[in-house]
Amino acid sequence: MRMTDLIGKKRDGGALSRDEIRWMIEGYTKGDIPDYQMSAMCMAIYYQGMDSEETYELTMAMLDSGDKIDLSGVAGVKADKHSTGGVGDKTSLVLCPMVAACGVHMAKLSGRGLGHTGGTIDKLESFPGFSTAIAEDAFIRQVNEVGFAIAGQTAELCPADKKLYALRDVTATVASRPLIVSSILCKKLAAGADVIVLDVKTGSGAFMQTEEAAFDLAKGLTEVGRRAGKKVVAVVTDMDEPLGNAVGNALEVKEALAALRGEYKGDLLELCLTLGTQILREGGVAKDDGEARQMLEHAIESGAALEKFAAFVTAQGGDAAAVYDPALLPEAPVKLEVPATDGGWVKRIHAEDVGLTSMRLGGGRAAKDDVIDLAVGVVLHKKVGDTVAAGESLGTIHARTGEAAKEAADMLRACFEIGPEKVERAPFIKGVVR
Repeated sequence: MRMTDLIGKKRDGGALSRDEIRWMIEGYTKGDIPDYQMSAMCMAIYYQGMDSEETYELTMAMLDSGDKIDLSGVAGVKADKHSTGGVGDKTSLVLCPMVAACGVHMAKLSGRGLGHTGGTIDKLESFPGFSTAIAEDAFIRQVNEVGFAIAGQTAELCPADKKLYALRDVTATVASRPLIVSSILCKKLAAGADVIVLDVKTGSGAFMQTEEAAFDLAKGLTEVGRRAGKKVVAVVTDMDEPLGNAVGNALEVKEALAALRGEYKGDLLELCLTLGTQILREGGVAKDDGEARQMLEHAIESGAALEKFAAFVTAQGGDAAAVYDPALLPEAPVKLEVPATDGGWVKRIHAEDVGLTSMRLGGGRAAKDDVIDLAVGVVLHKKVGDTVAAGESLGTIHARTGEAAKEAADMLRACFEIGPEKVERAPFIKGVVR
């Protein structure tokens, strides 16, 4: 085969065969196919797309490019969760202990944040001593004994994806449905879970900014995942405003702990209950949505979910005292309220800009090597549909210096659109795709 022939075939709208896709991915992973040719292929796929057969074969070829985690040593049902990313997304910190307390094991691999979206690993490192560098045997043992584990992704899993994503990132070809589907699912399939639940975000703070695009992606993910032999469900959720109220690593951990204590009843908890319901149903632990939701709510009310989280932190080397006393988590020295200049109803909160505000404070990375300040960020006091009086606080800035706080306050104020007429919030859960 010649790569030039495959590029031309896809450029002209042809479908690549299984053998052609596998030859291409194997050659690129080994370094036999240069970046400039794979860049041309990515652009051809971006414009011509791939049918379901091609997308499936691309996913499986990327899956087979590296190691896979064998979870056969874990008793019972194994589940995993993935989010397409968003501002204030601390879902895994609430969902995993809730589900584990209901008897389904969660074996999750996570990454670090880049840009305005935070990474689960960064958030967890708010606990002193916490580590996500776990050997596979220890990972499996912890999933069995504690009920869940969250580890960092290794270079041996899906190396083709790591190499291809870096190329897509610099060639403006990230926003391609088949390339997104294969990138997400090859890693989830390699992680070995039986049940995979996917949180597909839509809105101004999401990668898929329209509901149509989000549902299209959700359909592609579930189709390929089911064909690969997994129980896959996608939930399409709103990201027109930040998830929850906290944006920033330790601040988000504190909010997650509040949810596990039963003190938080907002959109974050609703999302976790919805995702958890799908896991318990698909895992055969609950017969229907109603029973699943009751089980999850009981896990919080009884304190079992919080206890699971404490055991998880301890098992991975962290100080679980902070689970019960969040004041022990990193805290910024400067806190500044951001008063509204006008009264009315909150029409919109620009989610991405809130994330960028936290990032400018030091809560995110502009480059992979940037060091994150775990303590800084933003806590919103108003959400879309809320009333606000002139002078009332829109949110609190948590900063390292007064100067940084004042700059962030101006940025946060600009994130809010306030109008004179009452605003109804759109449904947070847009739909479930099975």
